[in-house]
Amino acid sequence: MLEISVTELKDKLDAGENLQLIDVRETWELEICQLDGIKNLPMTEIAGRVEEVEKNIETIVICHHGGRSMQVAMWLEQQGLDEMTNLAGGMDAWANIIDPSMDRY
Repeated sequence: MLEISVTELKDKLDAGENLQLIDVRETWELEICQLDGIKNLPMTEIAGRVEEVEKNIETIVICHHGGRSMQVAMWLEQQGLDEMTNLAGGMDAWANIIDPSMDRY
């Protein structure tokens, strides 16, 4: 499993790279803040929804601080999915470094 910083992710998004963004936070968390274009697969539901994860595409897994997303990214790799990358620092780091106007919790 790889890890990416929020600045590296912003560069990829700005460059228009083809990425799959999977946010593993719960719905109430997404109501506070989220990135455009995410696919929400809460950690509590991922085992039953793994078929929704596209294969053969660079995938960035996102959560609040990076802990849950790291666990999910490792689990997805154990299920045979490649190119899983954890967003270091999660949405909290995104709001702190990239978009300070974003709501935080």
